[in-house]
Amino acid sequence: MQLITDNRTVKQVTATVTQRGQVTIPAEIQRILGIKPREKVAFQIEGKAVRLLPPAFTLESAYGSVKPRQTPENFTNLIRSAKEEKAKHTLQKLRRI
Repeated sequence: MQLITDNRTVKQVTATVTQRGQVTIPAEIQRILGIKPREKVAFQIEGKAVRLLPPAFTLESAYGSVKPRQTPENFTNLIRSAKEEKAKHTLQKLRRI
């Protein structure tokens, strides 16, 4: 549907609110905003009007977007190695006694 306000043509897309208060964002709107599945959206409230926007860049939104230079440590192996080292050290102490 198209509306004419202040000599501007504005396109209006409607969606239905479910009983749980959820709305599916129409595919056309997702394309316009560049929203992909599982991404977040921002709601900007101005009086009684609400605008749907892609969220502002935050550290939270960037998390996981860059691969680390090194793979994370394998803590199981580190713990095992530390325990073995401690056991060797303890045995050496006991042999001196």
